[in-house]
Amino acid sequence: MRVGLDIGSTTIKCVVLNDADQIIYSTYERHFSHILEKGKALLEKVAAEYLPDGRAYLAISGSAGMGLADSCKVPFVQEVFATRVAANRLAPGTDCIIELGGEDAKILFLTNGTEVRMNGSCAGGTGAFIDQMATLLKMGADEMDKAAQGATRTYTIASRCGVFAKSDIQPLINQGAQAGDIAASIYQAVVNQTIAGLAQGRPIKGNILYLGGPLTFAKTLRESFDRTLGVTGTLPENSLLFVAMGAAFYADEESDLREVAKRLDDYSATATYVSLPPLFANKQAYEEFHARHLKATVPCLPFGADCGPVHIGIDSGSTTIKLVVIDNDANILFESYRPNLGNPIPLVKETLLKLYQEHPGLHIASVTTTGYGEELVKNAFHCDRGLVETVAHFTAAKHFLPDVDFIIDIGGQDMKCFKIEDGAISNIFLNEACSSGCGSFLQTFAQALGYDVKEFAALGLFADKPVDLGSRCTVFMNSSVKQAQKDGASIENISAGLSISVVKNALYKVIRASSPEELGRNIVVQGGTFYNEAVLRAFEKEMGVNVIRPDIA
Repeated sequence: MRVGLDIGSTTIKCVVLNDADQIIYSTYERHFSHILEKGKALLEKVAAEYLPDGRAYLAISGSAGMGLADSCKVPFVQEVFATRVAANRLAPGTDCIIELGGEDAKILFLTNGTEVRMNGSCAGGTGAFIDQMATLLKMGADEMDKAAQGATRTYTIASRCGVFAKSDIQPLINQGAQAGDIAASIYQAVVNQTIAGLAQGRPIKGNILYLGGPLTFAKTLRESFDRTLGVTGTLPENSLLFVAMGAAFYADEESDLREVAKRLDDYSATATYVSLPPLFANKQAYEEFHARHLKATVPCLPFGADCGPVHIGIDSGSTTIKLVVIDNDANILFESYRPNLGNPIPLVKETLLKLYQEHPGLHIASVTTTGYGEELVKNAFHCDRGLVETVAHFTAAKHFLPDVDFIIDIGGQDMKCFKIEDGAISNIFLNEACSSGCGSFLQTFAQALGYDVKEFAALGLFADKPVDLGSRCTVFMNSSVKQAQKDGASIENISAGLSISVVKNALYKVIRASSPEELGRNIVVQGGTFYNEAVLRAFEKEMGVNVIRPDIA
C-alpha cells in the first residue's frame, strides 16, 4: 500500500493506493491552517481503516509539507517533481502543465527537458486572489463561476495584487456593472497574470494539462485559458490529487502511520513563533510618545462670516477625496475627507455647493488641486492651478519642519517617499506592483479577524511579544498570520507584528534602504496609515529617530 500527502497553502490532499496503484481512498479539504491536526487525523483514519498493521509506503509533498515531513521523519517530495512523476504515469505525452493553487502558481514545461516557472513573492492570480475577489462580489467560488458563464463583456483588472484589483473592481460595482461581467474579468486577469508573469514569452502549446483547485472548479477560468492560448487544455481525472499521487508513486520508505501521527502530536506541543521586542517598554513610554506627537498641530478655527479671503485645496487620491479651506494665516476653517467611490467629481461638486450655501458671501482667493485626479478636478471646476503631488507633500512638510530631509507618505494603496537635499527633492521612491505595506493591507487583516481597523491597530500598542512576520504579499502574509495563531500568538501580538511589517516593507522593499541612517534624520511622516500609533512607533524604532507626524497627516 502507498500513501501520499499533499499539504498545500490552503488545502490538504491524501491518496491511498493499493498494490495495483488504484485509488482506494482520497480526500481534498481546506485545512484552515490546522495542518498538524488535519494531518494527524488523516493518518490515524487511514491506518485504522485501510492498513491492518498500520504500515505503508508514505511520502509528503506540498508547499507547506516540508517542515512537517522533517519533523515527523517522513520522506519529502518536492511538489514539482511529484507533479511530473504523476503526469508521466497518468498523462503521458503532456507538453505543459498549468497549476494554480491557493497561494502558488506554476507552469511546468515538459517537452525537451523540464523547466519550471513559479510565482515568487506575489500571490496575485492564485486561488486566494480569486477568493478575495469573490468575497468582494459577495459570492462563493461556485456562484462566481456560474455568474461568469453569462458574461457579455470583460473589463481590465489588475491581477498582480489583490489590493490593486480591489481598486479596479469597486468602481465597477459602484457604477452598476454586471456581477457576471466582473467575475469573467477576474478570471481573465488571472489568465493574463499567469501567462505574462510566468511564461514570460515562452510559447505554451501542445498537450496542456490543467491542475489545482481554481482550474478544477472554475470552468470559466479553463475556457479563458483555452481562448487566450488558442488551445484546448485537458482537465484530467483526479486533477486535485496529482501531487499527492506523485508522492505516493515516489514513496520508497515504509512508515508506521500511527507512529508518524504521534510525532505530529509531539511537534504541536513544542511549536512557537518568532517574536520581536514590544513597541513600548511601559505605559509611561507610550504617554511620552503620545504627548510628543500632539505638538505638530494646525489650528482649526470656526468658519465665520468675517474670515476674509480663503484658499481651497483639493486632493483627489486613489481611494479618497480630501478638501480643505484655510485662511491667510494657514488656520483650517473647513475640512472634508471621504471615499471617492470611483468618481470624485460629484463629491467635489456637492462639497463646494454646500460651502457656498452656508457662506454666501465667501471670498475665494484661490483653488488648487493635486493628487491622481489633479487635472480632472482642475478642468471640471476651472480651478486656478494644479500642483504636482510631490511638491504638495514637500510644501506641507516644510510648514512643520523647515529643515526636513526625508518625507514618507503611506496611504491606502500607495506609498511615496521623498529624499530632500539642498532644499529640493532629489529622489522619489514609489511602490509599484505591490501594496503589502499600505493602509489597505492592515484593513484587510483587521476585517478578516473581525475588527474595525482603528480598534485592531490600537490592540498592538502594548503587545508583549509582537509576531515577526517580515514583509510579504497580503496573500502570503495571511498564511503567516494563521501559522502564528496556531502557534499561540494573541490578536494583540499579531496586530503589532503587522504594523511592524508595514514599516519594514516600506524601508526594505519599496525604498530598498541598506540602513535607515542613509535616508535622513529630519523626517516628516504623512498619510492616514500613520494615524495608527503602532505603525508610527514601529517606524521610529526602525529608523532610530523621533519623527514629526502632523495631526493632519
